[in-house]
Amino acid sequence: MIRTFQYRLFPTSSQRKTMESTIETCRRLYNDCLAERKEAYEERKENIGKFAQLRKVKTLKETNPYAKNIHSHVLQIAIVDLDKAFQSFFRRVKAGEKAGYPRFKGKDRFESFGFKEYGNGFKVDGRRLKLSGVGRVAIRWHRPLEGEVKTLRITRKAGKWYASFACEVAQKPLPATGRAVGIDVGISSLIATSDSEMVENPKWYRDGQAKLRVLQRTVSRRKKGGSNRRKAVHALQVHHEFIANQRKDFLNKLANELVVNNDLIAIEDLRITNMVKNHCLSKSILDGGWGYFAKRLSDKAVEAGRELVRVHPAYTSKTCSGCGTIFEDMDLSV
Repeated sequence: MIRTFQYRLFPTSSQRKTMESTIETCRRLYNDCLAERKEAYEERKENIGKFAQLRKVKTLKETNPYAKNIHSHVLQIAIVDLDKAFQSFFRRVKAGEKAGYPRFKGKDRFESFGFKEYGNGFKVDGRRLKLSGVGRVAIRWHRPLEGEVKTLRITRKAGKWYASFACEVAQKPLPATGRAVGIDVGISSLIATSDSEMVENPKWYRDGQAKLRVLQRTVSRRKKGGSNRRKAVHALQVHHEFIANQRKDFLNKLANELVVNNDLIAIEDLRITNMVKNHCLSKSILDGGWGYFAKRLSDKAVEAGRELVRVHPAYTSKTCSGCGTIFEDMDLSV
């Protein structure tokens, strides 16, 4: 199975400028390829595929001074990312969902670049990470890197740099416990289990909303393009990242505890995308991180050799667990 390990990078000022330049070059390539596909279809009803655009990388490195020192795999990954966006677009169109045509990426909406083969563009060199065209970057190895490294993604978040290694690792089945549990996610309590346990909803976003409101007002009052606005945006990004990290840390630990203690876990197969259309509940649902929690449960269950069952949510809150009677007049407050 594939597992991702993320580590914090500490580049020097020159290395940081090189990585920022790489991101900007990849962003421009992404937008150019998107424009090429869009114009070809609108003007000639012609579809341009991934491989046709990948063949242009060699020419780009010869003609573009900014792309000259960038590893070809990095430029290829930018084109592959665009192709994935189109594949997702076609899938949504076929399924009758809201399509969401791939959009052009603004300067602040493209934050990563990748390598697709270990030893070809990147490798671990002692206690540092060696990147083609960048050099040996300091990295904090807060936990050991496991398995066989396949790919690498360099990401910039709130002014910080991270390296995400996709590694092929073996499953690590946990010993059987003989226990099973059913989980119901909620708003007042984050989860309620079939063992009558209730886990309090920390409400991370609502707790941080007062500070977010002040930071957002500060951003809106700063002049666009100014250094003070960039500082205000960075402060806002840092606080958003802090809230997101709080949520992820709590849900990861909760999912791990459930997987370790139970052989079988049953959860509702909720359509969260449809549920958040209710403006009265959307903030609370998204703040609880229901989707992330279900995804982490699924991933950890696969790794530990546990069974995760997704139950159709129809009438689950109105059906008696003893006799199966459905109480039609029962509302969600009961």
